[in-house]
Amino acid sequence: MQSLKVTFLGTGTSSGVPMIGCNCSVCQSQDPRDKRLRSSVLVSSRETSLVVDTTPDFRYQMLRTDTRKLDAVLFTHPHKDHIAGLDDIRAYNFFSGKPMDLYAGALTEEALRRDFYYAFSDTRYPGVPELNLHTIDADPFMVGDIPVQPMEVWHMRMPVHGFRFGNFTYITDANRIEEDQRRLIRGSEVLVLNALRKEKHISHFSLDEAVRVVADLQVGQAYFTHISHQLGQHQEVELELPDNMHLAYDGLQLEISV
Repeated sequence: MQSLKVTFLGTGTSSGVPMIGCNCSVCQSQDPRDKRLRSSVLVSSRETSLVVDTTPDFRYQMLRTDTRKLDAVLFTHPHKDHIAGLDDIRAYNFFSGKPMDLYAGALTEEALRRDFYYAFSDTRYPGVPELNLHTIDADPFMVGDIPVQPMEVWHMRMPVHGFRFGNFTYITDANRIEEDQRRLIRGSEVLVLNALRKEKHISHFSLDEAVRVVADLQVGQAYFTHISHQLGQHQEVELELPDNMHLAYDGLQLEISV
């Protein structure tokens, strides 16, 4: 049976943890699990490697995981903490000698073409990123030998793409999941879901809300991501969670069957 290796490249919210200028106990923590880059995951099979989102920390995330080969990038939505690192794809272009395949919904595609206009220009300057952009919708597709089932969740009023890779589902920046999309998640071996803080938020699940979503979906294991310093220290929050739910942390690796 084929398996996937999932590496959490970052598990923090848009400001990261520690937050610039903050003296709270989380930002001053010496626990490495409280050091969170912006949220992203690397999903790898024996043949294929892809990342979900290119955060502002993308270059460092690739260096600290020694990711020499990357076949594709999947984007969840157009917010800067999820797309800002795209320019650093250039290194993979240089060593592979081919464009990078990007997969994004129409809203994100519009932002990529606007923010990285120089990479899509008819007269491109030498050395700009080489990109092959694919527009995705609700239909499943393959990236190499990795199956991908997109799903649509809601980040307040913004549609955001979640992705299911075999038995692994990854959702970030959401505060509502409609029932027809929940059906695409059920049966997952592992679910990753955002849990920003304990207090209610206008566009992200709180920790209690995320726990209730996981319980409703009846998945085997859940890991929470897109965490802010307001949630609390990793070691303390972890003790409050049900046995099958955990806080993700940067560098955590999972092995999951397809």
